[in-house]
Amino acid sequence: MHIQLSWEDPITEEQQEPIFPLPLAFGRDLSQLPSRWQGQEVSRAVFTSREVSRYHALIYCSENGQVIYEDRSANGSRINGKKIRQARQVLTGGEVVQFGPYNVTVSLVASADEDPDATLLTRAHRGTPTLLLEPPTDLIRPDTRTPIDIPPPSTVVFAPEQIVDSRAAGEFPPPQLFQAEHISLAALRATGLPVEESEYLALGGGIGSFVWVDTLRIHGVKPEQIRVISIAQKPYERYERLLNNCQIPRWKRIRSGSDSCPDNIWGWPGYALREAWRSFFSGRVLEALGFLWQVFSEPLLADTYTPRAGDVFTAMDREAARIGWEQMLCYGNIRAIRKTEDGRYVVAYSATRAGHTDHRFRVAKYVHLATGYPAIKLLKDLQEFREQTGDLKSVVHGYEPHSHVYEHLEKHGGTVLIRGFGIVASQVMERIYEARKVNPRISVVHLSRSPKSGNRFGRAKRAVENHWEFQPYNWPKATWGGDLRAMLEAATPLERRELLELWGGTTTASRRKWRRAVQEGLQQGWYSILFGKVEKVELDNKGKPVTYIQGTHNNTQVKVEADFVIDCTGLVSDPMTNPLLNDLISHYHLPLNPHGRLHVSNDFELVEMRNREGRMYAAGIITLGGPYAPVDTFLGLQYCAHRSVEHLVRVRAPGTKTLEGIGSLWQWCKWALNLKP
Repeated sequence: MHIQLSWEDPITEEQQEPIFPLPLAFGRDLSQLPSRWQGQEVSRAVFTSREVSRYHALIYCSENGQVIYEDRSANGSRINGKKIRQARQVLTGGEVVQFGPYNVTVSLVASADEDPDATLLTRAHRGTPTLLLEPPTDLIRPDTRTPIDIPPPSTVVFAPEQIVDSRAAGEFPPPQLFQAEHISLAALRATGLPVEESEYLALGGGIGSFVWVDTLRIHGVKPEQIRVISIAQKPYERYERLLNNCQIPRWKRIRSGSDSCPDNIWGWPGYALREAWRSFFSGRVLEALGFLWQVFSEPLLADTYTPRAGDVFTAMDREAARIGWEQMLCYGNIRAIRKTEDGRYVVAYSATRAGHTDHRFRVAKYVHLATGYPAIKLLKDLQEFREQTGDLKSVVHGYEPHSHVYEHLEKHGGTVLIRGFGIVASQVMERIYEARKVNPRISVVHLSRSPKSGNRFGRAKRAVENHWEFQPYNWPKATWGGDLRAMLEAATPLERRELLELWGGTTTASRRKWRRAVQEGLQQGWYSILFGKVEKVELDNKGKPVTYIQGTHNNTQVKVEADFVIDCTGLVSDPMTNPLLNDLISHYHLPLNPHGRLHVSNDFELVEMRNREGRMYAAGIITLGGPYAPVDTFLGLQYCAHRSVEHLVRVRAPGTKTLEGIGSLWQWCKWALNLKP
């Protein structure tokens, strides 16, 4: 008998599904097992969270063939939401075991001698494996990880930017030339392709690139010294597309703070003050006071203030014009990055447009990587459904264009199955609530693997209502600039992993409107919540998706027939699924942190990519697990930019000046008056 543990990573929301032969021990430190198990072959799964006991539990087969969960912990476990009262409990498969920050679904799997189709499992886990879910060493060296040709089939690429794989694009960049660790400029010029040069180079062209370039400009760097490679004209283009797909047009509010301003590194005046100012001088005094009340009151008293998407984008347009963004922008798909022999970096990119092939090289001394999320993360069973049926309409992701779902519901009614409880799910719920005003014959089934009890850190516990976890932003505010930020910077990579698990998790902001919709739905019967693990999704004879769920109560199977399934579980964040980053990591054997993301210093430098005086920095989700928690937020991107540019000032990078005191005030005045930096 083998056992499969399935859970969602508390931080990245990526699905983990390892399979082990029994017996299986798991805990924080399994160097010593109880005497009755010593000398026997025992599989081990190591979790380093302090909320997990050193030797937490053992799962094994008894003499009569039953699978036993034996809790040996001081911290305790819950099975299907109920605290274990006895040391041993029989498992029949499908139970959800909760320990520490983990909610793990346990499935029983036939071994190879019981199931002739189980060859994959025996190849993957021959003998008695030890799975280090948080590795015992600080960093992972990807020596055994080979580059991929395309993103894996469990992901859906939503945009081509920075994801084009150079190996699938003919002979550019030249394979033999780019096999070298260091490339000479003479060799580049010998290719006959254009070789361009600049001091600073931003790769990605999104909001992360924008705030880094903005910070450089404010620190004194001239626009002719900076270039940005991107296929997008606007830095927020990709972000706005995702917002529109998940039902947040420009007039709606995004999940961000008043002082998280990508157009303004000082954060003052924030969006709330700007909006209050406009309302006040338009004669809407109470509205203006309401915005300020939201900022200065506690979330218990008022909905947390968040800005409208359109206000954010308009402000970024103003700042882009002020710093000369278009002057620095170079159209192109990035193919590969290499060190040069003269202490710089060369980036191979394609500026090819319809009917015109244009390959180029750009050489720079200081490079910034902010490539964002590589792809949409479609759940495995839903991806398999799509591949088998070719149906892209009834099973959709919340970040994909799916307006047809709401149009159909408003005309014909129907049932929607939602998977995921984060911010996207809350927006989908709000949109369905509006659709029900047009056609009340709409029902919603919401699926969760297990009941939500709320993350806990010390005495603090996250609020939960109807299994939605509430937090105004995706991280506690102290991680932006308070004690938690200092704690994370001082921690080792493994300690950071543990802290992020305690602080993070899937949350959404508390909004009275959609909370009321959920409560009404439960009371009126058109909204229900199910707990369990999806076994499969199939088409019925009416052409609709049917989801088979292994329930957590008495291990019963539940069959849910729906007109649409909406996956709201998030985006892929693994840099190895991005061919550009995969190539860079594999070529230079760059270390990854315990989250499997790029290992960066506290100044967000990729130290292993240092090339004499040349420096390379990274920002955004590809640095998750590093010295800063909210790396993919507006304020997080600004913090990354601030730390990396301050580091450039210390190493006396050309054109950079210290920004403090009168100099900082003068630059703020220039921003306020819309003058060039």
